[in-house]
Amino acid sequence: MSQTRINPPELARPSGFSHAVVANGSRVVFLAGQTPMDSEGRIVEGSVVTQFERALGNLLTALRAAGGQPEHLCALTVYIVDMDDYRAHAHEIGAVWRRLVGGQYPAMAGIGVSRLWDAEALVEVQGYAVLP
Repeated sequence: MSQTRINPPELARPSGFSHAVVANGSRVVFLAGQTPMDSEGRIVEGSVVTQFERALGNLLTALRAAGGQPEHLCALTVYIVDMDDYRAHAHEIGAVWRRLVGGQYPAMAGIGVSRLWDAEALVEVQGYAVLP
């Protein structure tokens, strides 16, 4: 399996995402939306950074259980309750990303929502990966 990240010079230089990802592989893993829920089913308290770290960690746990690794992520959608708060902490969230996933970014979207299924959750992540 190989992935090629496409960032055409005609589009603005991406920061924290790729405009497109071409994946050649045989196994696609669709990852359910993950909130900052602990193993007991409770939403972890804390800032959007703390909650993003837990939600992303949960997504990566599901990916690893399916036989994948962070570098296999091709697309990720982040659902955000308070976009201003998320943007204000973008550098810290980026540091969490780099620590857990590395320096490669999948195709990404950030979508502002009024609330998530779990009212205490500030963020949810959902994506898919292509495994070799």
